[in-house]
Amino acid sequence: MRLVPVDSDVVASISVDDDDQIMRAAAAGDRLALATFVRETQEHVWRYCAYLGRGDDVGDLVQETYVRALRSLPRFEGRTSGRVWLLAIARRVCADAVRTAQRRRALEARWRRERRPSDSAETVTIELLLDALSPERREAFVLTQIVGLPYAAAAEVCRVPIGTIRSRVARAREELQSSLRQEETG
Repeated sequence: MRLVPVDSDVVASISVDDDDQIMRAAAAGDRLALATFVRETQEHVWRYCAYLGRGDDVGDLVQETYVRALRSLPRFEGRTSGRVWLLAIARRVCADAVRTAQRRRALEARWRRERRPSDSAETVTIELLLDALSPERREAFVLTQIVGLPYAAAAEVCRVPIGTIRSRVARAREELQSSLRQEETG
């Protein structure tokens, strides 16, 4: 789903009652109502995520908000307005992103603190190879292979499916083995 900016005059003209009717229709499976709801709320979600996201890619936060909302749309009970419900989801998405960034920074800081100048050349080489991995693969590899977390726990920490962790670790191993072979031959 690609979100496009909308005219703020159009959004401002929608009443709360119309918003609730559109949301109820969308929850009942009306695709046009769903498209209307997304179009009418995306500017608010975008603005909200921009302020709460703390530098994360706003587009990713908005996208994740709508993905979660669409997944839980059949369970929408209408106890609040659709807009409030959606912004509550956006709040959780942003909070999750901030927590993930904090965990990543803490893990990287711990990793750097544990490095000592007296480390062997082999340890320094391994650290350099780990640093060359993508952040997602490095995180998955460090959590499972160095910290020793089970794959399920690492998936929970990273807030991704366990299969994603397995894939990231497998690809990290492949990259590390390839880099080590190049290091030995070069």
